[in-house]
Amino acid sequence: MNSDPQSEDSRDGNSFELKAILVVDDDQQLASALQWILADENYLVDVAYDGEEAILKVKAHDYDAIICDLKMPHLRGDAFYLQAKELRPNMADRFIFITGYATDPAIRHFLIEQEVKFLVKPFPIPGLISCLKELLG
Repeated sequence: MNSDPQSEDSRDGNSFELKAILVVDDDQQLASALQWILADENYLVDVAYDGEEAILKVKAHDYDAIICDLKMPHLRGDAFYLQAKELRPNMADRFIFITGYATDPAIRHFLIEQEVKFLVKPFPIPGLISCLKELLG
C-alpha cells in the first residue's frame, strides 16, 4: 500500500494545487481585505504595498496571478508591470489591474495599449473572483 497521500489523491483525480496570488496596493485596508477574501477562496495570497516591494516579491516568487493598483507611491502599477514583464515574461498575461482612475488619459492609454484585464474601483468582489478564475483558466 502506498503511504503517500498526495499520490493517492492524484490517482483519484482529487488533487489540486493552490494558486499563488500577489496583491499590490498602497491602500493597506483594501490590500488586507483582498488578502482575506482571496484566502477564503483557497488562494495563497502575498501582499505588497507599492511597486518597489512588489518587484522584490516577483524576483523571489513566480505568481499565478497579480492583482495590482495603478496609482501608487514609489513605483506605479504600470511601471511595475513593465519591470515584472521584463523579469518574468510569462507573467505578462497574469495581471488584473484595479484602479479608480480608468478615465485618466495616461492610465487609459496604458490599459488599452497593453491589452490587460482591469477592474474599476469600487468593484464588486464577485466580479474580481470571476475575473481571477477566468485568468487562471
